[in-house]
Amino acid sequence: MTPTPIQTKAIPIVLTGRDLLGIAQTGTGKTAAFALPIIHRLAANKRAALHKGCRVLVLTPTRELATQIAESFRTYGRHIGLSVAVVFGGVGHVPQVRAMARGVDVLVATPGRLLDHLGGRNISLVGTEILVLDEADQMLDLGFLPPIRRIVGLLSKNRQNLFFSATMPPEIGKLAEELLRDPARVAVTPAATTLDSVAQRVLHVDSQNKRSLLVELLADPEMSRTLVFTRTKRGADRVAQHLKTAGIVAAAIHGNKSQSQREHALASFRAAKIRVLVATDIAARGIDIDQVTHVVNFELPDVPESYVHRIGRTARAGAQGIAISLCDADERGQLRDIERLTRQAIPAEDRRTNGGSLDVQPSRTKPGGRNGGSAGRRSSGNDGNGPARGRQQPRKRNGGHSDSRPSAGRSRRRRAQGGDRRQSEGIWEHTGT
Repeated sequence: MTPTPIQTKAIPIVLTGRDLLGIAQTGTGKTAAFALPIIHRLAANKRAALHKGCRVLVLTPTRELATQIAESFRTYGRHIGLSVAVVFGGVGHVPQVRAMARGVDVLVATPGRLLDHLGGRNISLVGTEILVLDEADQMLDLGFLPPIRRIVGLLSKNRQNLFFSATMPPEIGKLAEELLRDPARVAVTPAATTLDSVAQRVLHVDSQNKRSLLVELLADPEMSRTLVFTRTKRGADRVAQHLKTAGIVAAAIHGNKSQSQREHALASFRAAKIRVLVATDIAARGIDIDQVTHVVNFELPDVPESYVHRIGRTARAGAQGIAISLCDADERGQLRDIERLTRQAIPAEDRRTNGGSLDVQPSRTKPGGRNGGSAGRRSSGNDGNGPARGRQQPRKRNGGHSDSRPSAGRSRRRRAQGGDRRQSEGIWEHTGT
């Protein structure tokens, strides 16, 4: 099996024990890039973990991603007797306490539930040798910077730090400076680029017609395994219910669902028992499902980097994929931000019923962009230079509320101030950890 670029560059560095800052998109093989050399090091220096302790701590933002990473460690380390435990919210504490009682080689955890156990003295981090922060940018988007700092403060200073992120906003750079000591930096793709294997398009549509247009699109039998993204939890439920009413087998997944509901929906989607999975950005990372034919952005994300992660759920394992975004008048600002971030103009089509002018201009993209040089295509009007102008704040749809994050501007300001409102244990659990 041929290693991916991030694996080729990262594995030799991790084996030396040096700190690492890795920048690579989701789906590029990051888990193996840190799991394989970590397992090699543990096997070369076998010793028991401390009581209630772990030799390796992996912090990750969501339950689904935590489960996947733990399963990868178990699979790769099955022949050396590697012990692995997973800690996340939405399930009972007692089985997790029992799993940690004797200590484990690898602990994979979400920050909120880990702090619960640390507060109850169910887990000790004094003997941890390696710390991995995976999907660090999403952790900051979800308001996990304060708990991460609290957790790091409980670790031994004599440890290796591995820091992985799909994008490199200024906040991530500051956090890396705090946590890493003379790190090697590995970047295998430009920040926030989209895969060439994903064909993208935008459909401009009136907001009240989005659901009917989605049903119309799903009449295409080629959309055999489709992931639909909404901004809010309530919106995901309503879209899923609308599809069911239209005779389309669908399920919703988001932070308000129980762990068993989330696992059942994912298992049904993987087994093709349901054709459509409607999700919030909790599923933009941490879902590794082959043969997702289409991703539909029912609503554009407030944070433009999330667009890259959403459409990266298709075209996996060398396959081709299609990403369709439904954009109403209030989302033009988000579309401009996405096109500026990805440095490309996304081909667009007007599906509005009134047939009026879109009042936009073609985007200018850098040479070599995937959709560059698209003369005659309608686009969002971003000129690719400087910050987006006139970005509108998205209105709440269907009476919904923000799904685990505020608008992009407010979120960034709160993170910079270290005062994100999601610092209570209950809200950490509520946002999907």
